[in-house]
Amino acid sequence: METLSIRIKIGDREYPMKVKAQDEAKIRRAGKLINEKLKRYREEFGLDDRQDLLAMVAFDSMVEAMDLNESNAQGSEQVKATLTQINAELSAIL
Repeated sequence: METLSIRIKIGDREYPMKVKAQDEAKIRRAGKLINEKLKRYREEFGLDDRQDLLAMVAFDSMVEAMDLNESNAQGSEQVKATLTQINAELSAIL
């Protein structure tokens, strides 16, 4: 697998990274989203402390991830229930 050396700017710092070529766009997009959240928190809450801003972005991102995981788990349960029902109906027919 081909790896690339890239630099991602988060806040006012650049971070060198080695990433798989196929992951480069995703990594760059993640950096862009983090910077957008940093800007939003800076403007909305008047925060200037970088550590506070990064902590708020990390917290916000974790809540979003937890919500997404919960939603996926509920969706999986619905799919499982539907498949169980279809399997029972097929078994009754056969």
